[in-house]
Amino acid sequence: MDISVCVARGADGWQVAVRAEELGFKTAWFEDSQMVAADPIALMAIAATHTSKINLATGVLIPSNRIAPQTANSLATLNSLAPGRIIMGIGTGFSGRRAMGLGPVKVDDIRAYMETVTGLLRGEIVEWDFENKHRKIAFLHREPGDDVINLQDPVPAYVAASGPRMRQLVADFEANWMSILSTIDMARKDMNAMQATWESAGNAPNTFKSALLTSGCPLYEGETAASPQALRQGGPMAAVFFHNMIEAEQYGSLVPSDGEMPEALKQYREMYMNYEPEDARYLSLHRGHALFVRDDEAPFISPELISQASLTAPIAELREKVQELKRIGYDELAVITCPGDDDILERWVEVMEGV
Repeated sequence: MDISVCVARGADGWQVAVRAEELGFKTAWFEDSQMVAADPIALMAIAATHTSKINLATGVLIPSNRIAPQTANSLATLNSLAPGRIIMGIGTGFSGRRAMGLGPVKVDDIRAYMETVTGLLRGEIVEWDFENKHRKIAFLHREPGDDVINLQDPVPAYVAASGPRMRQLVADFEANWMSILSTIDMARKDMNAMQATWESAGNAPNTFKSALLTSGCPLYEGETAASPQALRQGGPMAAVFFHNMIEAEQYGSLVPSDGEMPEALKQYREMYMNYEPEDARYLSLHRGHALFVRDDEAPFISPELISQASLTAPIAELREKVQELKRIGYDELAVITCPGDDDILERWVEVMEGV
């Protein structure tokens, strides 16, 4: 099973990819969340010129953030800087959309977007609808030797999919799959559902690659989920639990819910209802999303929640969990690392050395 890193940082985020390559990580996934983190395409371009082996991927790209021809151009340009190392991860959008008060991109729009981008990257003339007009478009310098962009090395696609329609999209495009880890049991159910959808589409069994997104803190002897490092690394994903559930009625939930509202969530909602401006409470709710724990939400981030919402546990225990994920069928673990701890990548390497 491979280990990768998800970068949700400022302009220095490319340095994470450099260090990850030195440590043998497979891919650096760059978050596409324009109100929260630095621009992924810009960071990938810098990382491309400072690395030589690690894959560089959008993790995940949100279609509404840029028109399809521009996305194809960005990926093809990056492919010139890092030939064969560029990956397009794509999804409906979470923090990047909710931080602007918007719900997920519609599945049909993602399908049309992928058709355009993947067709252009194959050097094809594609049909494209834009500004109520239907046009044929293509890269004008797409022949080998034109030396403008790189269309010769393929750009694999990963689709972030947790629902049946998005899983069908993965199967229809014969793409690879990305999912978010909640629990081992849910990871098993998700894999079974993805495999069933994949095979029902007529694809050969077990021929897609799968990346599982998570965060957390491998703990050394004597450390607990109450440690400052666990709060910095596992706390932000625990806070995302609240961000998600507060808006679940509007936009749906990323994780299953039994419908009951824990007391802590009720108290968090009371705090949320005092955010200003009243018509844009999301501006406060998503500040720090997956990067750090805000001061006002810190009292809600207990060691127990950190342990439940992230892979924060002793290294030996994490090895057992990763081994089980490997047995289930996942081949890549992508970990979000947060600022503040220079040794966090090394800790994950220690975990994977025993897998």
